[in-house]
Amino acid sequence: MLRSLSVLGGCCSALFSMALLAAPVADVAEYFDRHFEQQLAEHQIPGGVYAVIEGNQIVRVRGFGVRARGSTDPVDPFTVFRIASVSKTFAAGLAAVLAEQGYFNWDDPVVNYVPDFSFRSARYNKALQVEHLLAQTTGVIPNAYDNMIEANVLPERILPHFRQLDPMCTPGECYGYQNVLFSLIEPIVQQTTQKDYATLMQELIFDPLQMPTASVGMDPFMATENKAMPHVRARGGWYQSTVVPSYYRFAPAAGVNASAMDLSHWVMAQLGHYPDVMPEHLLATITDKRVRTVRDLRRGHWRQFIRDAHYALGWRVYQFGDEELVYHGGWVRGFRADVAYSRDRQVGLVILLNAESNIVSELSTYFWSRVFDAIHLAEAEQLSELLTTEDD
Repeated sequence: MLRSLSVLGGCCSALFSMALLAAPVADVAEYFDRHFEQQLAEHQIPGGVYAVIEGNQIVRVRGFGVRARGSTDPVDPFTVFRIASVSKTFAAGLAAVLAEQGYFNWDDPVVNYVPDFSFRSARYNKALQVEHLLAQTTGVIPNAYDNMIEANVLPERILPHFRQLDPMCTPGECYGYQNVLFSLIEPIVQQTTQKDYATLMQELIFDPLQMPTASVGMDPFMATENKAMPHVRARGGWYQSTVVPSYYRFAPAAGVNASAMDLSHWVMAQLGHYPDVMPEHLLATITDKRVRTVRDLRRGHWRQFIRDAHYALGWRVYQFGDEELVYHGGWVRGFRADVAYSRDRQVGLVILLNAESNIVSELSTYFWSRVFDAIHLAEAEQLSELLTTEDD
């Protein structure tokens, strides 16, 4: 379709671009709204919220259900959820801003800032660079020592265990998803700026992006009145669970709290509508593909749509049919989150659930498959109209 368009010349290309701006995202959002409600009811999810973003506008945002099972407090667009590993996208954004300001370089050895860190074979130490942490290319076996995070072991007691490991490959050459190692970006930014991670996030990301209910850490979450509580599956139903500090101690990996409204502005920034905070060249750096993630091609509901997959810096980049989709999901005790956007199509989606349900993947793929189909149909119809007009 795009090859056919190129022969029509600059005038028609401009008209075609205008047609893209009028793509029927709002129509798909209306269908998605009903589907979202039906799926949450069918799976008895206590509460959830979604937001559809187009350009610098929130097309639709709506909450469903309750913040906690047995409560009547409703989930609304400002209800704060734990976003789990979607926090990694914020870590990458913050790190990119600070690297741009000259506080550190992407190719700096991690041991320059965390001198106590070591692999079993010290010859690998200097090879591990700052970029490798956020690109998930440390070379270490996936999810190394996550079991210790879940056992509520403190970070300073986990880090020495890496002296028992050597990378599977030279850092930078292969993929291995991490939480502990990813979070080493925190001492790096704190040491180089002399400010704590939460303060930096507030000053450089949350405040300038108009994210009033976003925060980092367990204490701010618990202090928030309008918050969703976690729910886990037990005895055939969903039951409220407790909020635990374990993953909060690894803030870059899983420590951010946010509402659908907060995340809508985060998506707008990724779409290029906050250039003073996230300029174009930083967005390009963050989404530059670092390593293929073949395992993602077998992911549940996603497998029928994804043709290729990579990890960038804190974001996944999927080839969703003919479209590029930038995505990250999150899962922590009692919560699920999905955030994705298409830069080319200027469309984004946020989904937050207060239950550990895989329905989040069905909801995401349902939305994106229909949005892209609708856009392709609109393109085909517009192209047909342009060709007919030229023939006349």
